[in-house]
Amino acid sequence: MLGLMQNRPLLISNLIDFVERNNGDVEIVSRRVEGDIHRYTWADCARRARRVANALDGEKLLFSDRVATLAWNGYRHLELYYGVSGSGRVLHTINPRLHPEQVAWIANHAEDQILCFDMSFLPLVQAVHAKCATVKKWVALCDADKLPADSGIPNLVSYEAWIGGQSDSYDWPSFDENSASSMCYTSGTTGNPKAALYSHRSTTLHAYAAALPDVMRLSASDSVLPVVPMFHVNAWGIPYSAALVGCKLVFPGPALDGKSVYELVEAEKVTFAAGVPTVWQMLLGHTQANKLKFSTLNRTVIGGSACPPAMIVAFQEQYGVEVLHAWGMTEMSPLGTLCTLKNKHEALPPEQKLAIRMKQGRAIYGVDMKIVDAEGAELPWDGKAYGELLVRGPWIVQQYFKGEGGDPLVPDAKGEGWFPTGDVATIDADGYLQITDRSKDVIKSGGEWISSIDIENIAVAHPAIAIAACIGVRHPKWDERPIVVVAKKPGAEVTREELLAFYEGKTAKWQIPDDVVFVDAVPLGATGKILKTKLREQLKDYQLPSLR
Repeated sequence: MLGLMQNRPLLISNLIDFVERNNGDVEIVSRRVEGDIHRYTWADCARRARRVANALDGEKLLFSDRVATLAWNGYRHLELYYGVSGSGRVLHTINPRLHPEQVAWIANHAEDQILCFDMSFLPLVQAVHAKCATVKKWVALCDADKLPADSGIPNLVSYEAWIGGQSDSYDWPSFDENSASSMCYTSGTTGNPKAALYSHRSTTLHAYAAALPDVMRLSASDSVLPVVPMFHVNAWGIPYSAALVGCKLVFPGPALDGKSVYELVEAEKVTFAAGVPTVWQMLLGHTQANKLKFSTLNRTVIGGSACPPAMIVAFQEQYGVEVLHAWGMTEMSPLGTLCTLKNKHEALPPEQKLAIRMKQGRAIYGVDMKIVDAEGAELPWDGKAYGELLVRGPWIVQQYFKGEGGDPLVPDAKGEGWFPTGDVATIDADGYLQITDRSKDVIKSGGEWISSIDIENIAVAHPAIAIAACIGVRHPKWDERPIVVVAKKPGAEVTREELLAFYEGKTAKWQIPDDVVFVDAVPLGATGKILKTKLREQLKDYQLPSLR
């Protein structure tokens, strides 16, 4: 017997229709590439998204054809989110921080038909457009009078001219909710990038889950600032969750420095923000240096890489901002866990609460997870056993676009597939996940494992350290020993001996790094994560002091 409910597909077009009808007057504020502040409403966004859909129909694009973007967080990018996917095409957000050769490879692999870009990325487009064999149209996200006279790009058109003559009336098509809606390529630190291909169903379910009280806690009363880029896993789903709840959206555009982010937070009365630790490091640096406070910001989601405990403490104790530590992956749309306290934790002393908040959190409904040993046997949730983290769920990839990399899933005893995250983790009895390392970054010293994340967290707790990365180096007796590579805060001073002494009492003696390497800047990847592969390459000739 089947239930007697209406069968309405979960489509992204439903989200924009819903927010237009129920919260159409709510503001969307964007700092533009041009530097000014743009304001309009969700209803304006919906009308212009329909113009995008009509423009795509005019280009004779087929169902599931790919439309690419090279763009910052802003209102035009948001219109493409809904106009492209809502019309049955696939939105392909390309990371503009990638090397030009990678950008061209990705565009060709995705078989992008149209590519829309912010004018700040014109030099990148000029470098790659001749190599993008499938792109038939290039659209600059600007007004017609801002189009350069001689861009060198054949038939370049401005976005406003492209959609300006289109009708804002459009009947969104209905189709299978499992149809592809958008795609995002992994950063490709090893080999060519691979694409996660999201569906309308997976995206809608993810939007629901992200807004839950134990997740981002989004509501129509929020003013939300997604600092996490819209080109990085759809800004963690916030553009969709925001439409679902009807909240105000505030887009930072290209200005991601601490001063610009702080000014936007205060001017637009932002209550919730989301981003990676490197961005919040700049924000805290600005507020601390200028003795500033937040008047409305009450919580922030920090993910992308492990959040240093010192950052959680600074936000909470100095500014009264709750940090929601999160974990996920491109292959997971991306949310997997988020750290909020349970009712029984509310009476705990502050230091015990902090110990919980430092973990990556509990699984969100829709995500099933487990840890396994080297033989694939499931390990207990006791907070002590650590193993490889596997996940499954309705917004987690089954395979990559075009079958790249083969079948990534690991079958269990029942033959059901689990996605291997590449993370090493523990899970405690309350279901809280703690990532101890990436499997490729864990340091094996004398048969024991050392967490590079723990070493990094201690280093950045020192007041002189801005960013830290821990890597393992070869040792004839212990196989590997940890060293910590650090960049100091501007004007701050600390010696090697002082930093190593800072570790004493905070970790086991045998886990204390053997050396400190000071650098001007720690290399960061396209999504703000530390590039340990590049660090290892830079330090390939390094020798430990004891071996020199």
